[in-house]
Amino acid sequence: MTQRTLLSTLRLTALIAAAPLLPLTQGASAQVHHHPDGRPWKQKANRGPDAEVPGWYYGLGVTGIRVQLDEERPSHLLVKHVFEGSPAQKKVKVGDWITGAGGAAFETPHRNGYGMKVFGPQGPIADFAAALDAGLAGKGSSHSLSVTIDRDGKEKEVKLKLPSKALPYAETFPFDCKQSEARREFLLEYLLENQRDDGSFGHPVHNTFAPLALLSSGKPKHMKAVRKAARYHAKQTKAEDEGGLINWRYMAAAVVLSEYYFATKEKWVLPELQEVQTFLAASQYMDPSQINPKAKESHPGSYPKSPEQQRGGWGHITGFEGYGPIAMLTGQGALAYSLMQRAGIEVDEERHRAAYRFLQRGTGSNGYLWYADGVAGDENWADMGRTGASTIAHWMSPFDGHDTFARRSAALMGDKPDSFPDTHGSPLLGMAYGALGASTHRPSFEKLMAANRWWFVLSECPDGTFHYQPNRDNAGYGNDARLLASAVTAFILSIPDENLVITGKDKAKRPVSSRSR
Repeated sequence: MTQRTLLSTLRLTALIAAAPLLPLTQGASAQVHHHPDGRPWKQKANRGPDAEVPGWYYGLGVTGIRVQLDEERPSHLLVKHVFEGSPAQKKVKVGDWITGAGGAAFETPHRNGYGMKVFGPQGPIADFAAALDAGLAGKGSSHSLSVTIDRDGKEKEVKLKLPSKALPYAETFPFDCKQSEARREFLLEYLLENQRDDGSFGHPVHNTFAPLALLSSGKPKHMKAVRKAARYHAKQTKAEDEGGLINWRYMAAAVVLSEYYFATKEKWVLPELQEVQTFLAASQYMDPSQINPKAKESHPGSYPKSPEQQRGGWGHITGFEGYGPIAMLTGQGALAYSLMQRAGIEVDEERHRAAYRFLQRGTGSNGYLWYADGVAGDENWADMGRTGASTIAHWMSPFDGHDTFARRSAALMGDKPDSFPDTHGSPLLGMAYGALGASTHRPSFEKLMAANRWWFVLSECPDGTFHYQPNRDNAGYGNDARLLASAVTAFILSIPDENLVITGKDKAKRPVSSRSR
């Protein structure tokens, strides 16, 4: 198992903040990344199932325990909350230190931080996940987990009886895995219960992956919800539009409406897709005349130094403002063009190719995509969300030769899986696109998922929903954090079925050079 975490709470607008790729300074005993003002531990959800939790802490799976990492005792976990009715209720208390699990003491200090040297869950987080995974595989009275706690300086062992329905993932996870399917089915029902009357699920990340997860099942009751979501996207988009962070909404609409059309062939979708295509074409940065003059003063470092720099990309709003075009949106834009063209919408070839050139300019020789169209370093890597978005965009490209580019990036995600749950901006958006991109090459996807099995084991809550684990950034932890984590988890678990075009459906209709799954 592998992975990490890190912390820094930024709002949705923090999607514009580029962060350095340098690893944090290694401390004397353990790596820790939190802030003097208490972030992220002090961040709370005001509503929803996590409202009772006093902060943003690590979830320890179906045990119902939430913990904080601490620099004073880096090999242990400080209990901050226990959910009522969970296996840990009345056995583990707030203020306890978890010093071991499964009969083994924790010995490895955590390395909670952000950077190539500290990504991953190594330490008590990984050790607890391994112990819980083993406990879930037990039968009868062995379907339990022993937890060693230090309470007021006295060590004791408690035995937690695990829910009978909570079983381990298969060794082949998420392929040929009954538990993956069972969790997915539960989460799809949860999504149905939380769809709003207007068809929305929340912000653009919810509105991308909740309907895609439901669409992947193909069941009539799920298709009804997807149709509502598609209608919502249609009502929220038009050929000419403006607003803050607007391009995220249009990327979501392009992907969902395209996949909905592929599944249903309902003709009303085509004019809606045409509107989205018209907007995205106008929103794409292609010419210096689109630059907001204020950008030179507000973000001089991002101002283009040549006509080609940042050309072909999308930023948060139309044209060029602030930081200008960014890789995460441009990957989605290139994918959107490919999907809409596949649906029969005419897409300008030069604009489409310009989006790919933007992504290629920002990709190192190892396949890692940096924040914009400049290379971070040929051996550097970090959050893989934008690399995943670029990978699926290249894999879906109608142009020859892009499959080779996609294969290199997918291989990197399999070889460097530790940053998977710890990405810039919206971490769960990054997880979804990271998994999707890696899935274009099955061996890489298998390695990515195996290395991050711990995340799926520990993120499941006692009620079956999934938890948004502490992260470098926060664009989603709050009142609907469970919904977002559950939607993305359901989507990732749907990938092996290949029921969407972006997950491999109708591979034979793609150019021969792109059939790489």
